[in-house]
Amino acid sequence: MSGVRIRVLKPDELGEAETEAWRELRAKSGAPANPFMEPEFTLAVGRVRPAARVAVLWEDGEPAGFFPYERGPLGHGRAIGLGVCDCHGAVLRQGLTIAPRELLRACGLSAWEFDNLEAGQGVFQPDAAEELASPVIDVGAGYAAYEEVLRAQSPKFLKTTLAKERKLGRQAGEVRFVFDERDPAALRTLMGWKSAQYRRTGRRDRFAKEWINALVRLLHETRTPGCSGVLSVLYAADRPVAAHFGLRSPTVLSCWFPAYEPEFAKYSPGLILHLRMAESAAAQGIGMLDLGRGAAEYKDALKTGELRVYEGSSVRPGARAALYWLSREPARRAHSFVRGRPRLAEYAQKTLNQIGRLRGN
Repeated sequence: MSGVRIRVLKPDELGEAETEAWRELRAKSGAPANPFMEPEFTLAVGRVRPAARVAVLWEDGEPAGFFPYERGPLGHGRAIGLGVCDCHGAVLRQGLTIAPRELLRACGLSAWEFDNLEAGQGVFQPDAAEELASPVIDVGAGYAAYEEVLRAQSPKFLKTTLAKERKLGRQAGEVRFVFDERDPAALRTLMGWKSAQYRRTGRRDRFAKEWINALVRLLHETRTPGCSGVLSVLYAADRPVAAHFGLRSPTVLSCWFPAYEPEFAKYSPGLILHLRMAESAAAQGIGMLDLGRGAAEYKDALKTGELRVYEGSSVRPGARAALYWLSREPARRAHSFVRGRPRLAEYAQKTLNQIGRLRGN
């Protein structure tokens, strides 16, 4: 901590010099250029989450680090945008060291919860309770090379998906793909599909929360080099049949909210959409699509590799930290127990689906 000063700000209090320093530190980190780690994402969250804060670390009179977070009751902190942020952590100058307890103390936090901590986060990674896989698609060598990988590792999948794409065109009308659709109506369609999917599968509807709605709409309008909202839509006879909204940097497309029209399920429009996304991303110089943590058959079929992310919490000893542990840790451990047992996870998913059907009746 010698020579390091910490100042806590609201995101909109960051100056241009500070946000530019954030971008430069991030570019020098050597980590994949995930758009969730750019200042624009934190700035957007700050506009819809009043509790959003950024700790700015100063060393030798210059910004040397940034730690975005949200502060809740009793000093219980959480990652910025927790629940929808697929990559988080601190952005620090190489060689800068700080103890997590000191950073939390400066932020007035008794604990900081994370569920998608980026690999290599030396401050917080030792406190992780679980290491998880985040599947990725590598298109750095071009889309044709990616197709060759698919032909080698899952030839039936690729052949079947391309056949369904042709069948969709014959039976539903000409298939058209737009990588970066700007029409707000298309975004509303996607959000409606996704809400219905959450309810149908018995999961919490994220779009029932107004702040998530507002955040996605805001990011759809965000156009910066490091973090831009990208809405991709697959059309059949000019009717949207599948869509995805995510964030991109020059080299990474972070996949976020995919959904499709159930009426067209037999054509596997979501898989077709992801293949076209990979093709367009490669054409624009994007080298990686990060599919996000969580098990799913479509991710297993599409992925070429995996990144590692971490779940857990850093705490400062004290009564407030104990209250945090009692309120959060048992549930986290239960979720981890289920995830680590495929048969139990399958049973849990069937139960959620049954709940979804009951809700729909």
